Amino acid sequence: MQRLTETVLEKSDTGAFTLLELSQWVGGTSNRQFALLKRALAYGFELQMDDRTKVGQTVRKAFVKDDSFGKLLQLNFRPISGTMRKMRIKVEVDTNPQEGATFETRHMDFPFLAAVCVFDLSSLYAGKLHTLLCREYLKGRDWHDFVWYTARRTPANYELLSSALNQTGPWKGKNVKAARAWCLEQLRDRIKAIDWKQAREDVRRFVKSNELPSLELWNAEFFQAQAIKLA
Repeated sequence: MQRLTETVLEKSDTGAFTLLELSQWVGGTSNRQFALLKRALAYGFELQMDDRTKVGQTVRKAFVKDDSFGKLLQLNFRPISGTMRKMRIKVEVDTNPQEGATFETRHMDFPFLAAVCVFDLSSLYAGKLHTLLCREYLKGRDWHDFVWYTARRTPANYELLSSALNQTGPWKGKNVKAARAWCLEQLRDRIKAIDWKQAREDVRRFVKSNELPSLELWNAEFFQAQAIKLA
């Protein structure tokens, strides 16, 4: 597993940001990611970095782990016409990543050519399952994603899920060995306890208008049927 020891973005006197590597990144993934940030600077984007301790409560809650390296990137850009616009991007680097993830390389051709190393679908699905089982509050988008994965019969990376469960959440330190049967049992209990009306309302604004009628199917019975498709 690649491990980040410590890297920071520091503001210079001119207001731009320079990348300072205080210790070595292991592997090339992070170098490619920060190359994208440096390329953005070359294209005229203005960057401003705020520590997560200084941002609003809602944004602070969005950071996944207490021991991660979290920043909020304020990205100013000028559209084809009009005034400068601001985009806020949450940047979080896990300084103690879970074991068992598998990766693939994806290529971008816009706005410039780049290769980015990312989790494969099985590992992304494991992260979503961990969120479904451990998030302390209801987020309808999590269950919308769950339908997406189960509809495609995506196999879950149970090694990564086990590592994540043992690191954070109610099973922390319990050495859980997640497998399909165990995960299915936990999901069924979770599904029974959810207020599905609240879940529908939470996700409604993110769903395309032609898909809104499908939200009427959101109830415990529907998601129990989806859970059976867990691979």
